[in-house]
Amino acid sequence: ELKKEMDIMVKKIDLLEVHQRKLMGQGLGSCSLAQLQGLDTQIEKSLRIIRSRKAELYADQLLKLKEKERELLDQRRRLREEEIRETLVRPMLPVTLHTGKDETGSACRMSKHSSEVETDLFIGFPVTRL
Repeated sequence: ELKKEMDIMVKKIDLLEVHQRKLMGQGLGSCSLAQLQGLDTQIEKSLRIIRSRKAELYADQLLKLKEKERELLDQRRRLREEEIRETLVRPMLPVTLHTGKDETGSACRMSKHSSEVETDLFIGFPVTRL
């Protein structure tokens, strides 16, 4: 009984291998016109299924990318709003600040809207300024 099942399985495997070779374009010399047309139809059907699946995967990927774009645009909007709130809350520097010397003796300038300090580095003998 087991030997009979094994023989049947071996024959099925052989038939599948022959069919696979034909689908791959090998051993077509012994095929009739009807068999070749059947293979052509089967290959065309397989190609339609593959192309359909490929289009489905691209559509899914496009949806994911558009969702990611929406998330990034929303995050950008929130960050801009946060930046605007921070600039409104940040205390303004007095207008009376002017060019002067800092603790190290370097010249510095401050604008009324920025807390950044510009420093000038001079190498060599000091120049007399009027």
